[in-house]
Amino acid sequence: MKSEATDNPFVPLRLQPGEDLRAALEALARQRGQSAFVVAGVGSLGTAQLRWADRPEACAVAGPLEILSLQGSLTPDGAHLHMAVADADGRVRGGHVAPGCTVRTTAELLLAWLPGYTLRRQHDPATGYPELAVWCPPGESVQR
Repeated sequence: MKSEATDNPFVPLRLQPGEDLRAALEALARQRGQSAFVVAGVGSLGTAQLRWADRPEACAVAGPLEILSLQGSLTPDGAHLHMAVADADGRVRGGHVAPGCTVRTTAELLLAWLPGYTLRRQHDPATGYPELAVWCPPGESVQR
């Protein structure tokens, strides 16, 4: 994983061949102790693990695959990422990114770090899932 450290909240990142996409991003958020949004992502995967709507388990998508889009949120306690990938015949699959998405040649991402904000995942009784909770810097409020 290669990332440049700056005061700019927008940080480009390249993941290397063999890295687990989700694990690498979660490790970076834990290491920095900060929250971010994955604004964009492209690259290739050797294999993907995607969870589709209302399914309890992820499904393997055999590669090689091109990442067409990748976005989501990163917190020190986990990630919520969605991705669309295309296989060698151009068939597109998309869903929730699970562990086991292995970078084939590269994954190029743009992260937007959120200094002063804290994002966490908290159980929401209305949905039954851990959902996004936002804490703002003093003097600011969350717009709904």
